[in-house]
Amino acid sequence: MEKLFLLSVVFSLAIITCSATTYTVGDNSGWDISTNLETWVADKNFKIGDALLFQYSSTNSVDEVTKENFGTCNTTKVLASYGNGNTTVPLTRGGDRYFVCGNKLYCLGGMKLHVHVEDDGKSISPTMAPKAEAGSDQRTATLPESPSTKKSTQFSKGDANCAHIVYTALAATLYGMLKI
Repeated sequence: MEKLFLLSVVFSLAIITCSATTYTVGDNSGWDISTNLETWVADKNFKIGDALLFQYSSTNSVDEVTKENFGTCNTTKVLASYGNGNTTVPLTRGGDRYFVCGNKLYCLGGMKLHVHVEDDGKSISPTMAPKAEAGSDQRTATLPESPSTKKSTQFSKGDANCAHIVYTALAATLYGMLKI
């Protein structure tokens, strides 16, 4: 009986560890000059393991920049640049992240986003982060359009490593139950 309890705990922890949230930036309006991104971000609590889904037209882009470049909308030296219209940025470490539109006029008009990711002392290795799909930006994963603002990504295509952990824990639990 103790063995069954232990295996159940392992399985439960695997599921809890693997749940994350994908936030569609700007809700249904997306990454757009007409979206009030300051209001959108105000009630969000981002955690390590979550992801930002930027959906935008082909005339826009998303650049990740430093705090200094965020304030002035400087896009001459960016940390990362995305332009495929459907970009997922995994939040793999705690701290502040800054995103701006590559069009400086749009950025100055408010098309920029500052998110604070809660630092729980754990960071996710790149192997746990969502992977890029063929044909997408090199550093991004493309996800299907989401009708909701906040979506659980457990067992999603970009979370294959996490799903593997859960399936392994499930198999171990079932195996343990059969052996009892």
